[in-house]
Amino acid sequence: MNLLLLIEQLTTGGKVVIGVFFAILLGMLFYFALKMAELSYVMKRKKPFYVHSPFFLKQLNEPQKLILQNQFKFYNKLNSKYKKYFEHRVASFIADKEFVGRSGLQITEEMKVLISATAVMLTFGFRDFYIALVNNIFIYPEEFYSTINDDYHKGEFNPKLQTLVLSWKDFKKGFAIDNDNLNLGIHEFAHAIHLNSIKERDVSSTIFSDSFKELTTLLSNEEALRKDLIASKYFRDYAYTNQFEFIAVIIETFIETPDEFKSLFPEIYDKTKQMLNFNFAGY
Repeated sequence: MNLLLLIEQLTTGGKVVIGVFFAILLGMLFYFALKMAELSYVMKRKKPFYVHSPFFLKQLNEPQKLILQNQFKFYNKLNSKYKKYFEHRVASFIADKEFVGRSGLQITEEMKVLISATAVMLTFGFRDFYIALVNNIFIYPEEFYSTINDDYHKGEFNPKLQTLVLSWKDFKKGFAIDNDNLNLGIHEFAHAIHLNSIKERDVSSTIFSDSFKELTTLLSNEEALRKDLIASKYFRDYAYTNQFEFIAVIIETFIETPDEFKSLFPEIYDKTKQMLNFNFAGY
């Protein structure tokens, strides 16, 4: 009651200030309540409240859209609604990143669209799809010399420089053969997503990190599964170099041969699907 009397005695300007203060306070409380509700939902369902927003969608121009239609199989598996979301994300990703040609290579729309589409495909189940740790994408015509270990590479990701580097020849080869579980673009972007999920705390990064921890715990506790995994030779030996290569290889495999993956190792498949929140295009 005393508070109401005090407010009545305030000038109009003072009342406006008080009104703004309470509006901000209510807004903060509402935001906090939503975050807590989503956290509870995530812990139970292992996915965000929502992923895609239907508002303010960017569009690709016709040549860019044709590149997707003619060269990107994943895009063609999507229904019309998801295709619009995919196009929006590709256009947004292209605008957000700096594409740089190396060794005289001229950057083309095909390069921008296909490389961006690869990143968007892997993060299509994420709310935040930009992969903040990637600012620059350097593209070489073919294998390039890397000062990281004084050797020739087909691709690499440098988190300190926030730079992803690709051989265009080998990037294209990865999609030309789409069932050998070898895909340079997927592999390098998987590294970037993994490291980004460690750094960021958005809901999708949290789900990715927590799901990977669940997968490593599963493999640690299930010796028989671990032995079957290695004996099967389904994942190439490079997967067992370290946890970073393991996650990159299983994501390559998940994208390229999902039916075989699910048939052979359903538990690992489900954890990978959970990591990526991949509930579309038949996965």
